[in-house]
Amino acid sequence: MSEKDKSDRVNRREFLSSAAAASVAAAALTGGSRASAQDAASGTSPQPPSEAELAMEYDDPAGYSAEQIDDYFVERPGSDFMVDVIKSLDIEYITTNPGSSFRGIHESIVNYGGNRQPELLTCPHEEQAVAMGHGYAKVAGKPLAMLAHGTVGFQHASMAVYNAWCDRVPIVILGGNHYDATERRAGVEWAHSAQDAATVVKDYIKWDDTPHSLAHFAESMMRAYKIAMTPPMGPVVIMIDGHLQEADIGDKAFNIPRMSPTQAPVGNMQAVEEAARWLVEAEAPVIAADRAVHSQAGMDQLVALAEALEAPVVNLRGRLNFPNTHPLWQSSGEFARADVILGLEVNDPWSLVNRIPDRAHRVAQRRARADARVITIGVQDLFMKSNYQDFQRYFAADLSIAGDAQATLPALTEAVQRLMSRSRRRQNSDRRKRWEESHAKRRAASLDAARYAWEASPVSTARIYMELWQLVKDRDWAMVSEDRQQSQWARRLWPLEKTYQFIGGSGGAGVGYGAPAAVGAALAHRAEGRLPINIQRDGDMMYVPGTFWTAAHHGIPLLTITHNNRGYHQEFMHLQRMASRRRRGLEGSSHIGNTLTDPEPNLAKIAAGMGCWSTGPITDPNEVAPAIRRALDVIDNNEPAFIDVVCQPR
Repeated sequence: MSEKDKSDRVNRREFLSSAAAASVAAAALTGGSRASAQDAASGTSPQPPSEAELAMEYDDPAGYSAEQIDDYFVERPGSDFMVDVIKSLDIEYITTNPGSSFRGIHESIVNYGGNRQPELLTCPHEEQAVAMGHGYAKVAGKPLAMLAHGTVGFQHASMAVYNAWCDRVPIVILGGNHYDATERRAGVEWAHSAQDAATVVKDYIKWDDTPHSLAHFAESMMRAYKIAMTPPMGPVVIMIDGHLQEADIGDKAFNIPRMSPTQAPVGNMQAVEEAARWLVEAEAPVIAADRAVHSQAGMDQLVALAEALEAPVVNLRGRLNFPNTHPLWQSSGEFARADVILGLEVNDPWSLVNRIPDRAHRVAQRRARADARVITIGVQDLFMKSNYQDFQRYFAADLSIAGDAQATLPALTEAVQRLMSRSRRRQNSDRRKRWEESHAKRRAASLDAARYAWEASPVSTARIYMELWQLVKDRDWAMVSEDRQQSQWARRLWPLEKTYQFIGGSGGAGVGYGAPAAVGAALAHRAEGRLPINIQRDGDMMYVPGTFWTAAHHGIPLLTITHNNRGYHQEFMHLQRMASRRRRGLEGSSHIGNTLTDPEPNLAKIAAGMGCWSTGPITDPNEVAPAIRRALDVIDNNEPAFIDVVCQPR
């Protein structure tokens, strides 16, 4: 211990000794009560307790001698070391809804750690806290951490954890718990503790551990971060015992191991060579990319492969893998013509070549050519669990290569270019004109479709995207929401050319993901000075409206425009389909249980109540652009802005 540390410790002892003595004297004067009977009888108001007295409400050291202070006060808690471990990792933020099971590390983060690297972000709900990490990781390329409070914290967080699991996104979850039954206080500490509090999420996390010592914690944190970031990525859990956080470790020294990241696995070179040969020899190769790309380098590599083959690329929902302005960006209709299909990190390869229509009698139908061969490259088979069925239907690919798609792309592209003869290159170049014509035709059709219902009220979703584009096109913008529920207008109308400009879907399709994931993604974009844009579904917002308080409280700029169709429209359509199939008519009862009306939630007022600048609800389409202009002024002041627009269903 340094001389400064010794001096600080002595000074603190002297201060605490004085505080204890003062507490003893106060107890003697008042008979151990906060206000004397004489004060009550005379009607005089007692002095309010000091902060120190409030802090000692449950642990008053009255009666402790100066020599006993070391037995009462903690000079160096275990949670301080835990913060040192977290600081050694590349974790910038910790999201949390506060809970007593991690009060030790909470105090250490803000006081010992200075609330920097990591910075604590307050969330009104655990589901929001995890979903923020989900959106953040897809932009930042690294996880943040989340603190979960025992049994109830994990129960609240579970849906968001499942989304992250399905989407293969890394999040480090630290769960508070009290393991030693002889040290639990009666009441809450029992109800919120469990033998294994992480059980509720164990079916959809990659790894978890319960450290029994601080040295164990340090090693577990390194392993957890390493596992979370190794493809296939995913959420991990480390339980942190309350006693381990709060116990005094004195002068004990603990080692912080070095974190050694695992390089992403590359596919077998012989199999990659075979895949390249099939693709080069194919007359109509098609590339399908789902969660293939996790950096701009990956997108550039996929462009190089597609151009070498002059093969169309179908971008699935997982990530933005390929620029939609490139003429090789094509639709899923190309699967019907393909003789070789290359699937890159495709979560559901069976559906590339098959479909099951939504009918009373569900019969699988082949939608690809009978002779089409399928190659898959991905890490899906390297880690899987059996209970939850997010892995989709089994498909026997003709060539299945285990390896991270982005890490394998350079070798595959090099093999394709090496095997490509001059004559084949000339033949392939003839395809280019077809793709350019197809791309231009589809773009023109989308622009034409966007003009329909331009003056309609409720406002058309296409008009929102068109008006918005005219006002943000000269900024460094990024979509932090999915557009599937708005007829995919972002992907159809906007130029998406950088991986950060579109982050894909939720993975598990759990409602409540959109708003907090958008705020988490906006947090990552804030460091780069980008404009994050969230087209927010109304039903999704109603799950976690407190998300917008977090954005306002922590100064996270985010432009939110609602797709407020005042209901759960997808479920509305499902009910219509059932009624039609049963010949009960499309009108009448389909709205029951599916609409947000009578009364309509005032989303703008909700956002305003959370501290966001807001306006709306807007029903006149001509008011959309002026509202966006005002909102952008707010964003430029580093604050979140919220526009509520009442919209057409899709």
